Amino acid sequence: MLRPTKILVPTDFSEYSDKALKQGLDIAKQYGAKLYLLHVVEELHRAIVDYPIPEEVIVAAEKREIENAREMMTQQLKKFPRSEEVEVVTDVRKGSPSEEIILEEEAKGIDLIVIASLGTAGLAKYFIGSVSRNVLKGAKAPVLLTR
Repeated sequence: MLRPTKILVPTDFSEYSDKALKQGLDIAKQYGAKLYLLHVVEELHRAIVDYPIPEEVIVAAEKREIENAREMMTQQLKKFPRSEEVEVVTDVRKGSPSEEIILEEEAKGIDLIVIASLGTAGLAKYFIGSVSRNVLKGAKAPVLLTR
């Protein structure tokens, strides 16, 4: 039987991620596990390749994005009183979400990933999210999809 000790919950701050976080916190409380809450900021270099924007502007924008994500994680955790009863470690990484989630799994020795099956993408209400699909394919640990 699976008895997780390290649970990873990726978040994009959507209502779907809130549900995954709630479930992850409940499981962490039940098993006395540590919960890792992760948000991945996509690199702006990838998004704006067609525009000649100075490097320092991109770096400053990414830094603001990371700072905003840290604050949003704090606010997201405040929604759940259970987060006070569980050891929670937060992190913000920069890169491709599914790739960074897999790297975090490997780096931290995660034994359960709880991820929303849908995210903030436009067609999310119709299909399993591409991030969750890629995590499901690439993860070594069990993946619990929530909705």
